[in-house]
Amino acid sequence: MSGTLNKVMLIGHLGDEVKMHYFEGGGCIGRFPIATNETYTNKQTGERVTNTDWHNVVVRNKGAEICEKYLSKGDKVYVEGRLKNRQWQGEDGNTRYTTEVHVQDFTFLTTKKESMANSQASSSQPSNQPKAQPAQSNQPQSVNEAEDDDLPF
Repeated sequence: MSGTLNKVMLIGHLGDEVKMHYFEGGGCIGRFPIATNETYTNKQTGERVTNTDWHNVVVRNKGAEICEKYLSKGDKVYVEGRLKNRQWQGEDGNTRYTTEVHVQDFTFLTTKKESMANSQASSSQPSNQPKAQPAQSNQPQSVNEAEDDDLPF
């Protein structure tokens, strides 16, 4: 293969509110962290271990405005984009580096309120009854509404 590929797909929870920055030309960007978890069992101790990775996410223009309007800390989201590395001069004079996910597409999966309602409903129901279905919302589910994307999981 002669080409290259730079593609990132993440499903995780927002670690903070969307922070917006507006430019003079009318454009804007939104930034927020996403946490992803890896859980495994330690073979020596038998203890369950969870490792959390944090990802810096950047969304531009209309997508950023949609994220700011509908997403809040704790919400679960799917993002797809490219990795970009950036460097700048810190206030102390040192060069700083960061890696960001520049989003090309996203889908809102659950809100924090829906997750909490589902966990409370499932814990209060007897195990032989079906669990409550998540509430349907009228929020836009994807930047690319013309394309009905089925996730493979």
